[in-house]
Amino acid sequence: MRDSLVAAAFQLFLERGYEQTTVDDIVTLAGVGRRSFFRYFPSKEDVVFPDHERCLADMTELLGRSGDADDPVAQVCDAARLVLRMYAEKPTFSVQRYRLTRKVPGLRAYELSVVWRYERALAEYLRGRFAGRPDGTLRADVIAAAVVAAHNNGLRSWLRSDGRSDATAEVDHALAHVQQIFGTPGSSAETAGSAAPATPATEEDVVVVISKRGAPMWRVVQEIETTFGRDPG
Repeated sequence: MRDSLVAAAFQLFLERGYEQTTVDDIVTLAGVGRRSFFRYFPSKEDVVFPDHERCLADMTELLGRSGDADDPVAQVCDAARLVLRMYAEKPTFSVQRYRLTRKVPGLRAYELSVVWRYERALAEYLRGRFAGRPDGTLRADVIAAAVVAAHNNGLRSWLRSDGRSDATAEVDHALAHVQQIFGTPGSSAETAGSAAPATPATEEDVVVVISKRGAPMWRVVQEIETTFGRDPG
């Protein structure tokens, strides 16, 4: 039923548009009641990102199994690859979602909140590994942000190709930069990244937005878009 709701939702999003589609429309096409929809998805936004909760749980479990002998940077790079795997399992759906989120500001804001949760999970793990070291918390937060930025750079490059490029190679190449700067030489993530074929660099805008703690996500997105003067995706 969960998959049927997702399929019905995206069929309507593509046919009518996201804003023009209601929860009632989705459940009617799926042949279920409203109660069934909200049993699986708290809101219409959640049906666009149906697998992130599972992926976040898998990431937390993976990091929890790592030992003191494991290179922490390699571990968070491997954890980020779980997100890639989730996208790559359903390439058509992932590309459709990418296109949809570029058009709907509210979905971009939701996506940013999901990305922040991944970054927080990586940072919490690294803070534990770097506890007691000089600037341990700072190092943890910087590495977590770098891993997420590198992963998303590779992922979006694949999505912009409509899923035709090699997703694993794109992300491995991006994560190799993080591993080279912060990781232990010879660790698994560095090896994986160096084995991947280099992808041509593309010129992209980079923007840093400073916002007050607790500012709503829609305002952060609005500030980013205002700075770019265009769609940041």
